[in-house]
Amino acid sequence: MMRRAAGSVRGIATAVLAALFVALAGTGLHRQAVVWSGVEIPWGVAAALLLLASVQLWLAAWSRSVVPAAVAGVVSYGVVGVLSSAGPAKQLIPGDTVGNVWVFGIGGVTLIMLVVISRLVLSRTRPERTAAAAAVGEPLSPQ
Repeated sequence: MMRRAAGSVRGIATAVLAALFVALAGTGLHRQAVVWSGVEIPWGVAAALLLLASVQLWLAAWSRSVVPAAVAGVVSYGVVGVLSSAGPAKQLIPGDTVGNVWVFGIGGVTLIMLVVISRLVLSRTRPERTAAAAAVGEPLSPQ
């Protein structure tokens, strides 16, 4: 029991550190854009949200639990919320379209990743229904 509790604390502590990294790196990355044929394409916000999703998937695979991924999403959202709520002169995330996609996209990506991760964890714990498993469970009938 103590070993499992220590693993949970370690997973949550790692999730907090990973969330701080994602929030700061994503905030620096989300404003990046490229001009292509006169149209500005904001690729940074997509890369920042992909970074969040990959870190959440890594945390879930490393800890074999959904909890660190959820903690990472909540902490990232909180840190980005603090960074976006500073005064107008100190605000790192302005309230324009790209800034809103970054702030509110964290919640959306976190919800999507929690569903994906929970399905992956559940599918790993369920016995596989293959032809061999079906043959063991259902003996051949006489013909």
